Amino acid sequence: MADKNVLKGKRLARRKWHVRNNLSGTAQRPRLAVFRSSKHIYAQVIDDMAGRTIVAASSSKQTRGELKTGASIAAAKIVGQAIAKKAIEAGVRQVAFDRGGRRYHGRVKALAEAAREAGLKF
Repeated sequence: MADKNVLKGKRLARRKWHVRNNLSGTAQRPRLAVFRSSKHIYAQVIDDMAGRTIVAASSSKQTRGELKTGASIAAAKIVGQAIAKKAIEAGVRQVAFDRGGRRYHGRVKALAEAAREAGLKF
């Protein structure tokens, strides 16, 4: 019998591949990619055509000293606000949301809603 965690990782990789297959960031509408680990949440705005990251934010940098852990909904909201602020300063107002194979629920949803409230459109 295969290890349960190995199977979960394979399913996540398959979902991520399916999402990325239909989603690409351009200069006019870059991709807002979210990565969720067990301790932190990370977000980057990526122009896939040029192959470069425009702006990035993470709970390891944004919430240092403010929160007990970077793996909370509160941390995700702070990261969402930070990524939206940085993106707007860089001239990006519209993005394509890439949830990274995760369900639109919990920390991923909190980050997305905070970014929307801060002015990003997706």
